[in-house]
Amino acid sequence: MKAVVLVGGFGTRLRPLTLTTPKQMLPILHRPMIEHVLEHLRSHGIEEAVLSLGYKPDAFADAYPDGVCAGVKLHYAIEPDPLDTAGAIRFAALDAGIAERFVVVNGDVLTDLDLGRLLAFHDEHGGEGTIALHQVDDPSAFGVVPTEEDGRVVAFVEKPPRDEAPTDLINAGTYVLEASVLDRIAAGRKVSIEREVFPAMVGDGVLYASPGDTYWIDTGTPTKYLQAQMDLLRGLRTGEKIEGAHPDAEIAEGATVLRTVVDPGAVIEAGATVKGSVVMAGARIEADAVVERAIVGPRAVVGARARVDDVAVLGADSVVGHDLRVSGGTVGVGERLDGEPGSRG
Repeated sequence: MKAVVLVGGFGTRLRPLTLTTPKQMLPILHRPMIEHVLEHLRSHGIEEAVLSLGYKPDAFADAYPDGVCAGVKLHYAIEPDPLDTAGAIRFAALDAGIAERFVVVNGDVLTDLDLGRLLAFHDEHGGEGTIALHQVDDPSAFGVVPTEEDGRVVAFVEKPPRDEAPTDLINAGTYVLEASVLDRIAAGRKVSIEREVFPAMVGDGVLYASPGDTYWIDTGTPTKYLQAQMDLLRGLRTGEKIEGAHPDAEIAEGATVLRTVVDPGAVIEAGATVKGSVVMAGARIEADAVVERAIVGPRAVVGARARVDDVAVLGADSVVGHDLRVSGGTVGVGERLDGEPGSRG
């Protein structure tokens, strides 16, 4: 069975990181996010995947020129124009010649979902589609999916106010779909699977959903992108704590680095303190600087005695000058904060 992996979005919530790199090519513990997603599919026997591409598609082809990633054979389906979720699924499936049941996953979700169990549930219930569900404290940012006792979906409520949500079970972004679902998706225009296709399937009584008590995280915001990496460092998923500093990173004696991912080529100078953060490839944290719960983009520089914290995000090649502070917010790609006239510092 094949999978369609949705990776075509612009990743606006993770800007400025995604201005230079597609979201699914951002590193999670030294490897592109897409590798973690495909590795999970491969562990459940899926050997072929269609990447539904739109934004910066060349980044994927350049990274995997032989068309194989994490042991999964890739087919690249590049949308000529954005077609929304259902439109992207239809385009990708038809482009790859999918004519049988297939799996759909969101490329920015990391999960330990048991796909075998989801497929078994789908077979047992005989529906046209099955959605994996996940329980959350605040469902207002997600599609909420109330069901009958047998799992038949009775409604699909996209991003309801928190106090009006009929359940705390949300759409976890993994689906099993029969090929007939493709006939439900109009050609040549944007179509949302959450707002058009799923509600129509609910009306026909052919959509089911299965809750799963498993690790799940949507990495699409800076807070969640950080959390996904901290979870790996803490051993939340594997049961074993993982070393966050890559062997090709340079960490000086006298630097303090705790619960932090340090990518290859990054440099942390003496006296610097870095905690709960991600320091991307080629970035530099200079002497006596403090970086706490922040994302330092590729080749970005945090100057001596500067402080970057509170989920601040530094874009590629940006500079935070000596003795300055960035608390929250973003510094754009190539932007310099140095206290000089014309700078934001």
